[in-house]
Amino acid sequence: MRFAGYAAVFDRTDRGGDVVRKGAFARSLARGGRAVPLLWQHEPGRPIGRIEYLSEDTRGLRVIGRLSAGAAGREAAALLKDGAVSGLSFGYRVREAVGENPRELLDLDLVEVSLVTLPMQPRARVHAVEDSPSP
Repeated sequence: MRFAGYAAVFDRTDRGGDVVRKGAFARSLARGGRAVPLLWQHEPGRPIGRIEYLSEDTRGLRVIGRLSAGAAGREAAALLKDGAVSGLSFGYRVREAVGENPRELLDLDLVEVSLVTLPMQPRARVHAVEDSPSP
């Protein structure tokens, strides 16, 4: 199963009081964004597939991922297909930020992307699912 969505949406305050600005992922993406792991609920021990495409566009951090045929990938696919999970999120380290409440995130090291139940950014969601076999 493949899916597409946004792991971050620019210029919207998240539940933690942060705002990701356009360009915040540029350095990480230039270093090879496809190497970023795809995880289940930010759990490092629960990879669920791989990222096929990762890029900033005018809306945010766009992700296309493929879920694996392993047990964790199959579980994630079933929950995604049923609509029980539709959130996306990302793990990061802050390189540059300004302000407080909201804190503007200007430069981030992208560590991982996750399918999640409750994303910090409510608009960070899967918007398309394709039931396709793995290559």
